[in-house]
Amino acid sequence: MMPLAFAKTNEDVTIAKIKGKDDLVCHLENLGFIKDAKISVVSESGGNLIVRVHDGRIAISKSMANKIFVSEGMNGNIR
Repeated sequence: MMPLAFAKTNEDVTIAKIKGKDDLVCHLENLGFIKDAKISVVSESGGNLIVRVHDGRIAISKSMANKIFVSEGMNGNIR
Protein backbone atom coordinates (compact mmCIF):
# COMPACT_ATOMS: atom_id res chain seq x y z
CA MET A 1 0.00 0.00 0.00
CA MET A 2 1.27 3.49 -0.86
CA PRO A 3 -0.01 7.06 -1.14
CA LEU A 4 -1.60 7.89 -4.50
CA ALA A 5 1.08 10.56 -4.99
CA PHE A 6 3.61 7.74 -5.55
CA ALA A 7 1.55 5.80 -8.12
CA LYS A 8 2.97 5.53 -11.63
CA THR A 9 1.23 7.44 -14.41
CA ASN A 10 -1.43 5.38 -16.25
CA GLU A 11 -1.13 2.46 -13.81
CA ASP A 12 -4.43 1.18 -12.42
CA VAL A 13 -4.56 1.21 -8.64
CA THR A 14 -7.27 0.42 -6.10
CA ILE A 15 -8.16 2.72 -3.22
CA ALA A 16 -7.42 0.93 0.05
CA LYS A 17 -8.19 3.73 2.51
CA ILE A 18 -8.32 7.48 2.95
CA LYS A 19 -6.67 9.13 5.95
CA GLY A 20 -7.73 12.50 7.27
CA LYS A 21 -10.45 14.37 9.06
CA ASP A 22 -14.05 13.34 8.44
CA ASP A 23 -14.82 16.40 6.30
CA LEU A 24 -11.86 15.66 3.99
CA VAL A 25 -12.80 11.99 3.70
CA CYS A 26 -16.41 12.97 2.93
CA HIS A 27 -15.28 15.48 0.28
CA LEU A 28 -13.08 12.90 -1.44
CA GLU A 29 -15.85 10.29 -1.31
CA ASN A 30 -18.22 12.79 -2.95
CA LEU A 31 -15.67 13.17 -5.76
CA GLY A 32 -15.66 9.38 -6.26
CA PHE A 33 -12.59 8.44 -4.21
CA ILE A 34 -14.16 5.52 -2.35
CA LYS A 35 -12.65 2.31 -0.96
CA ASP A 36 -12.10 -0.35 -3.66
CA ALA A 37 -12.56 2.16 -6.52
CA LYS A 38 -10.20 1.64 -9.46
CA ILE A 39 -8.36 4.85 -10.36
CA SER A 40 -5.20 5.96 -12.18
CA VAL A 41 -2.99 9.02 -12.33
CA VAL A 42 -3.30 10.54 -15.81
CA SER A 43 -0.67 13.25 -15.37
CA GLU A 44 1.21 15.36 -12.87
CA SER A 45 1.87 19.07 -13.22
CA GLY A 46 2.86 21.84 -10.83
CA GLY A 47 2.31 19.81 -7.68
CA ASN A 48 -1.15 18.64 -8.78
CA LEU A 49 -2.34 15.29 -10.09
CA ILE A 50 -4.98 14.63 -12.71
CA VAL A 51 -6.68 11.40 -11.66
CA ARG A 52 -9.07 9.21 -13.66
CA VAL A 53 -11.97 8.35 -11.38
CA HIS A 54 -14.83 6.35 -12.89
CA ASP A 55 -15.54 8.04 -16.25
CA GLY A 56 -14.08 11.43 -15.37
CA ARG A 57 -10.87 13.22 -14.52
CA ILE A 58 -10.32 15.17 -11.31
CA ALA A 59 -7.42 17.44 -10.32
CA ILE A 60 -6.19 17.13 -6.74
CA SER A 61 -3.17 18.51 -4.91
CA LYS A 62 -0.24 16.28 -4.14
CA SER A 63 -0.86 16.82 -0.42
CA MET A 64 -4.40 15.50 -0.84
CA ALA A 65 -3.07 12.58 -2.91
CA ASN A 66 -0.82 11.69 0.03
CA LYS A 67 -3.95 11.01 2.11
CA ILE A 68 -5.35 8.49 -0.40
CA PHE A 69 -3.72 5.09 0.05
CA VAL A 70 -3.81 2.68 -2.87
CA SER A 71 -2.67 -0.79 -3.80
CA GLU A 72 -1.49 -1.79 -7.23
CA GLY A 73 -3.70 -3.75 -9.58
CA MET A 74 -7.14 -5.15 -8.96
CA ASN A 75 -7.05 -6.21 -5.27
CA GLY A 76 -5.04 -9.28 -6.20
CA ASN A 77 -7.76 -10.67 -8.45
CA ILE A 78 -6.42 -12.55 -11.46
CA ARG A 79 -8.07 -11.83 -14.78
